[in-house]
Amino acid sequence: MEIKQANFVTSSSKLDQCPDSKLPEFAFIGRSNVGKSSLINMLTNRNKLAMTSSTPGKTRTINHFVINNEWHLVDLPGYGYAQASKSLRRTFGLLIEKYVLNREQLTNLFVLIDSRLEPQKIDIAFIDWLGENQIPFAIVFTKTDKVKQNIVAKNLNLFKERLLSEWAELPPIFLTSSEKKRGKEDLLNYIEQIMLNIRK
Repeated sequence: MEIKQANFVTSSSKLDQCPDSKLPEFAFIGRSNVGKSSLINMLTNRNKLAMTSSTPGKTRTINHFVINNEWHLVDLPGYGYAQASKSLRRTFGLLIEKYVLNREQLTNLFVLIDSRLEPQKIDIAFIDWLGENQIPFAIVFTKTDKVKQNIVAKNLNLFKERLLSEWAELPPIFLTSSEKKRGKEDLLNYIEQIMLNIRK
């Protein structure tokens, strides 16, 4: 898939503010500072489509972008932002939960994981929750250029082992680097294949 057009649509602080559209939605989510905005900008060939920040937890709304007039890319708030107040974290959590469980247009959720870290409890818990609710998702390991590849491989294997201790099979897994553009083609081809299946 080639992204020829990527435009911001709207930011929503409530589920009922999301676009009244039938377009399939591919949403991106992860812990704060996982590199979500950089990944979205890399996929869309835009430097500032999603705003990046050195301050974690900047995304506090559901942000919709229309891609090639065919589907929506959705930038969701990060989870697990420790420096946010409890009330803000609760608001983020409820907003994410309502979107993931109730948004009919949600076609696939990409869960971003920092490849530099060993499996984090909050990531595992979120993935287990998706499984319990039968939400279609894929895992995207980010920042694979920031550490030695043997560390990436070790953390990836630890993550797989942790999931397979409770899961019968693994979801799709992608390795990415926003700076190196690693994984871009694989992710876009995966989205394209889902779109093709929808049209059948």
